[in-house]
Amino acid sequence: MLAIALVDRTGSGLWASVSVLYFTYVSHLSIAQVGTLAAIAGAIGIAGAPLGGRLADRFPLTRVLVALQLLRALASFALLTTDNYVLLITVSAVGGFGDRAANVLTKLYATRVAGPDRIRYQAISRTAANAGWALGGLTAAAALAVGTTAAYHWLLLGDVLSFVAVATLTMRCGEPPSPQRTVKTSKDAPSASKPPNPWRDRTYLAYVATETVLFLDDAVFKVGLPLWIAHASDAPHGLAPLLMVLNNVMVVALIVPLARFATTTAATRNLLLPLSAAFALGGATMALSATGGAATATMLLTASAAAFTMAEMLHATISWELSVALAPDSAQGTYLGVHGLAQSTQRSIGPLAVTAAIATGPLGWTVFGAVIALTCMIQHRLVREPLARTPLSVPPVTVSEH
Repeated sequence: MLAIALVDRTGSGLWASVSVLYFTYVSHLSIAQVGTLAAIAGAIGIAGAPLGGRLADRFPLTRVLVALQLLRALASFALLTTDNYVLLITVSAVGGFGDRAANVLTKLYATRVAGPDRIRYQAISRTAANAGWALGGLTAAAALAVGTTAAYHWLLLGDVLSFVAVATLTMRCGEPPSPQRTVKTSKDAPSASKPPNPWRDRTYLAYVATETVLFLDDAVFKVGLPLWIAHASDAPHGLAPLLMVLNNVMVVALIVPLARFATTTAATRNLLLPLSAAFALGGATMALSATGGAATATMLLTASAAAFTMAEMLHATISWELSVALAPDSAQGTYLGVHGLAQSTQRSIGPLAVTAAIATGPLGWTVFGAVIALTCMIQHRLVREPLARTPLSVPPVTVSEH
């Protein structure tokens, strides 16, 4: 599964870094059309997380994952065959659906296999995924130096082949144990109770709502930092890609060591406190970057990128553990599918939130960081009682002992 994460994200890095350029220069879409396509595809992709989780509770997980990876491959290949706007929207929406569903099911697979070591596994998996993103992005940058239509086509074809490779690797993985799917004999009495329903679990839904806010660090790097550097600071425009490199290097180097501070579910919950500070610091330094010259702006933007990267790593660890710890064993897939809505929804509202912060100026970034910091504190209080009613999901030992 770690190899799958590396291959998957390498392919995604090939396409994600050039998708807007592809639709602009190869498919000849306007800026408004590209924005509409991304918005519609993202909105439809939101359904992938809950539906994928529901399927995983009813069918063998590896088979569902293989089907989703092949669906992603088919959708990406279809983009090569048409420039029709309606078809491009349809195909992109199908691909977005498969992407969100596959992400949730990959997390569910790791949860079932890694068991009490899932926090450490999450950290290592995140390292592999970021290495893949970096490798794909560097390859795409080299290909763009050619700048031909054929180069764009080859990058998209590389994305297609990565999904085929991932599907092939997934078929070699064993089916993990699942509490939802057990072998019963004729002597076993039928279950009289229905599995828990996350849509009726108000606490879990409130938790997912706070998660939508905490995932906004993703929009900061994809939209906020580049636009702020270009329009509101004196920092050189070339700083934007360098900050993305800083983000990837920090994640690869630090996320596994940080996992040592999340050896129990209670310890993981307490990480919401430094997470709150990281978000507040990131917003404040972003705001201050507009008040100085080029050197000062560069220094403060670098500090802001480092703070938001720290927030990304802390939240990745916290989100993975709490989303599982709050989910009943008998409906893990369905609950994690609903949790996946948080990240999917953020992909739609995140760009709007950061552009609103940019439009408001330095005060906007200060408020942006403060609101997310406050949400961390709300989540810290929200999950306290539900976690107290359940046993610790991770034994109280350090990661180094495994």
